[in-house]
Amino acid sequence: MKLISWNLNGIRAVAKKGLNELIYQMNPDIIGFQETKAQDDQVKEALADLKGYNLYSNSAEKKGYSGTAILSKSKPLNVIYGIGIEEFDNEGRVLTLEFDNFYFTTVYVPNSGGQLLRLDYRVSWDKEFLSFLKELELKKPVFACGDLNVAHQEIDLKNPKSNYNKSAGYMQEEIDGINNFINAGFKDTFRHYNPETIKYSWWSYRFNSRARNIGWRIDYFLASEKLMETIKNTFILNEILGSDHCPVGIEI
Repeated sequence: MKLISWNLNGIRAVAKKGLNELIYQMNPDIIGFQETKAQDDQVKEALADLKGYNLYSNSAEKKGYSGTAILSKSKPLNVIYGIGIEEFDNEGRVLTLEFDNFYFTTVYVPNSGGQLLRLDYRVSWDKEFLSFLKELELKKPVFACGDLNVAHQEIDLKNPKSNYNKSAGYMQEEIDGINNFINAGFKDTFRHYNPETIKYSWWSYRFNSRARNIGWRIDYFLASEKLMETIKNTFILNEILGSDHCPVGIEI
């Protein structure tokens, strides 16, 4: 199976750039989307011509903001919307499908913001989302993928020194957050199998950053330890355009 995660930064915008064709080209068995920036009916409309997939979406109450969706070739046993905490569920940031042997969760972690105004909210979010994943794990192992809005180590962003403790996505509190996931048994699959590979998944639209490869690796595929032996390949698809993020994924 091929499992993919992609922050679209607007599903309707990417639909106009050939999203269906890109999905067929990548041929995932399951793909999780973040930042759909659309209501459920608009997500359905954007993918109306796509064949061979079951669609599930979790949109924010605020229109044109946040939102997640999952396409799956096989129907899940169950669908879970959010993490069960209203304060964190009104932005449509988490969507989970249950399958026979694992849960597949896609997540769009809150950005701490340019002035770091949401840093405290984000720290609380990380704690509650980790608790949610550990609850799932009591039943069966978990793949959790998405835009975690944090670069974990210096290797994960082009300019670590100038961004450390100054920029959203590379604050120590955010780094501590992802450390907590890893310490709780969720492996960063790409870094586990590619300890020294420099590859990014997001580039600012400013300063011609993508062409110059001035980027950050903030999109992840986390996996319960029990699932690591099933992973045959990890990848970051830098060549796939359409968003300021590129798809990341695994083969199991």
